[in-house]
Amino acid sequence: MASLPSDKTVSFHTERAKRGGSEAPTALGAGYPAARLRRNRRTDWSRRLIREARLTPDDLIWPIFLIDGERARAEVDAMPGVARLSIDLAVKAAEDAAEIGLPAIALFPNTDPSLRDEAGSQAFNPGNLVCRAVRAIKQAVPEIGIVCDVALDPYTSHGHDGLMDDEGRIDNDRSVEALVNQALVQAEAGCDILAPSDMMDGRIGAIRAALEANGFADTQIMSYAAKYASAFYGPFRDAVGSGAQLRGDKKTYQMDPANGGEALREVALDVAEGADMVMVKPGLPYLDIVWRVKEAFGLPTFAYQTSGEYAALVAAADRGWLDRERVILETLLSFKRAGADGIFSYFAPEVARLLKR
Repeated sequence: MASLPSDKTVSFHTERAKRGGSEAPTALGAGYPAARLRRNRRTDWSRRLIREARLTPDDLIWPIFLIDGERARAEVDAMPGVARLSIDLAVKAAEDAAEIGLPAIALFPNTDPSLRDEAGSQAFNPGNLVCRAVRAIKQAVPEIGIVCDVALDPYTSHGHDGLMDDEGRIDNDRSVEALVNQALVQAEAGCDILAPSDMMDGRIGAIRAALEANGFADTQIMSYAAKYASAFYGPFRDAVGSGAQLRGDKKTYQMDPANGGEALREVALDVAEGADMVMVKPGLPYLDIVWRVKEAFGLPTFAYQTSGEYAALVAAADRGWLDRERVILETLLSFKRAGADGIFSYFAPEVARLLKR
């Protein structure tokens, strides 16, 4: 049995409290030694009992890359463990995702270079790779949600998310018209959530109006409202085949990584135009933005653990520098702690199985 504190010990703590030491009572309760925060950390059951943020399969969306062909699988060199899948294999992946409890998948096409042009016209083709995949997956796995990227970069010969004018600038308003057409063919194919990632001004309102006018009032919009001109997208661009073709950069429409308040303005505009949910991208370097957006607006807020984040973690784990399972779970939990309602992650199937285990 521990001995009671001596009069001298009590006097010491009393004097420290008077001087504002660590033992002084605070707004959160008593100070040390009455409050010993390690008590609640002492056992596994106690740590689980008081855990503030929780990660479940319901929090995860799995991005899947598509290619043409049958029983075709092409590994993405910069993303070990990730592959581009033909539609038949994507259907199987969607079945697996539903079985392990993932609520949704997101589809990104690698369009044949011969089908890419300056106008991104393949994006408006109802028979394009994404639309065919949506129909096939919906027929086989109707219970899983499908998120479709609305942006032109997988379809343009210049690799940009919008249309270029004769001087090499991205024409905002012409791009919005094209994005509306793309959104409508995806909605017609059966996509559940349209996710405009292009960062053109006014595109959310234009897409929402077009959906309403064409009988797609129930189709959800998840706006990439705060998408930064980041260095973390490189492996993704390789996966969809737009990296090598990109002319210049995307800094005239994606956000400056130095800006935080601007993100709130972007979100406010997209919400006013009809976004049902919003996205912050990238993830880990922008958790402060996730927190600010969730605190300011309170609506469903998502984050994207980008290809670069994935590649960095996998590379470090493969070299034995990090514990793979622990670091994956810790990083995804940090998204939840920051206020994210859901996370796009290439780790989603692996994590869902880990959590069930």
